[in-house]
Amino acid sequence: MLRLPEIAINTRQSVIMVLAILGLWPDVGTGATRCDDNLICITEQKKDAAVELLATNRAAFPVSLSISARLRNYRAEPKRSLSTVLEAGERRRIMRLEPRDEKRAGSYRYWFEASPGRLEAVHHDHYLYRLPYQAGRSYRVLQGFGSRFSHKGVNRYAVDFKMPVGTPVHAARGGIVVKVESRHDRGCWERGCGKYANYIVILHDDGTTGEYYHLRQDGAVVEPNQRVRTGQHIGYSGNTGHTTLPHLHFAVYRPRPWGEFESMPIRFRSQDGVISAPRHGGRYVAD
Repeated sequence: MLRLPEIAINTRQSVIMVLAILGLWPDVGTGATRCDDNLICITEQKKDAAVELLATNRAAFPVSLSISARLRNYRAEPKRSLSTVLEAGERRRIMRLEPRDEKRAGSYRYWFEASPGRLEAVHHDHYLYRLPYQAGRSYRVLQGFGSRFSHKGVNRYAVDFKMPVGTPVHAARGGIVVKVESRHDRGCWERGCGKYANYIVILHDDGTTGEYYHLRQDGAVVEPNQRVRTGQHIGYSGNTGHTTLPHLHFAVYRPRPWGEFESMPIRFRSQDGVISAPRHGGRYVAD
């Protein structure tokens, strides 16, 4: 579900890109490096007249990468647009650009995007999730699966729990914390309000992510790369981002190419039994 920021190019990279457009590549062993949200870095490495693009996963967990190149007088191997998964700390060549005619000028540009987790992850459907709040407590469901208000399309299997600001939030499933945002203090409904959301993202063992949204400012009590267990206290609910009233938005997602995502149908365990489809207005006591 994460939307990663646009890549910032520094002065050195800008010079390299100009030289690439002119087809006047300097004879260097390692060229520019561009990084996306501190997850994936792409390094351009000169190999005679060719350029190799090396990808490094800087994270302590698997990351999905999509990359595409626009070429003039270059050919790409294995192809100019691809998506793949890099394991924690992995570094490997993902694309090689070779001139079609070394006597002619050529140019190339490329774009890439990274997301925590595994592309097309296979969700463990047998897993029973814990309700994301304190044991013995219950909170009314504002929106369940397929709600016509906003739980449609990629968010079809999300659940919104009505909670007062400051309600303790607990991990519905254990894993590694891969993203935390807690600096914002604004909630609104206008276009663009989503950027003010505070959230915690936890990567599960099957490559999916559990995502907890609309937390209060400074409402996270966990940090990136921290491993958490099921039921552990991870933060406090709030009313930040694209929202009309205090609540917790929870869903499990799997990444798709180019930063896209889709929610997964899940089941919860509760003191009332197994919940296969949380319904609007329902109240379920956490086990």
